[in-house]
Amino acid sequence: MRAVVQRVARASVEVDGKAVAEIGRGFLVLIGVARADGEADAQYVAQKVAGLRIFNDPAGAMNLSLADVGGALLAVSQFTLHGDARKGRRPSFADAAPGESAEALFERVVELLRREGIAVATGVFGANMNVALVNDGPVTILLDSRKTF
Repeated sequence: MRAVVQRVARASVEVDGKAVAEIGRGFLVLIGVARADGEADAQYVAQKVAGLRIFNDPAGAMNLSLADVGGALLAVSQFTLHGDARKGRRPSFADAAPGESAEALFERVVELLRREGIAVATGVFGANMNVALVNDGPVTILLDSRKTF
């Protein structure tokens, strides 16, 4: 499972011109589920995201977590994170999980984050979404449950 975590001042999602989710200060997390992913991958990503200390403390060092700053999280499914563009000019998405299993694991990550006490908003799984954000920093962290060492 791959996740792109962006520290944001605000973020929102629209589907068909209608706002479906919006947060203020927090994280925008794009989540891509691979065919081989399972429960352990969902747990890894949720734990890492919940514990990331990428907000500045009073001294300006990245020492504070989402919970420490009272931030929210906007989770957006994005199968294209598993796009492989090493050959040719059109990416292959063969490693991306099929919709049904991807949705279940995406929802599992959301559930685990909420259990951590994080306010989580989501886009619409499988929809064509317009995602807007104001990246704070910018700070962007890449997570991959298959690259844990």
